[in-house]
Amino acid sequence: MTSITIIDRSGGERSISAKDGVSLMENIRDAGFDELLALCGGCMSCATCHVFVDDAFVDRLLPMSEDENDLLDSSDARKPNSRLSCQISVSPGLDGLRATIAPED
Repeated sequence: MTSITIIDRSGGERSISAKDGVSLMENIRDAGFDELLALCGGCMSCATCHVFVDDAFVDRLLPMSEDENDLLDSSDARKPNSRLSCQISVSPGLDGLRATIAPED
């Protein structure tokens, strides 16, 4: 299991033991964070699983696809470290990752 810290919208932090090979979105949802809506279930069609990835880990992620980039462009809260959590596959190389749930659009 990979240790990941999730910061909710109120600034509260909680470390979770994330399952490797599963999306960050699913791990966050399974850990009981209701703020992460993930309305499309990870089909990359809604951007309701938007997170801000700690800058130290941005370069460890696979590059963003054009579709992910387009969806994030629809968010007023987009930042340079924005990603869709459904597009991040948890792996041991992400141990220690910190991700903040983005504000709802």
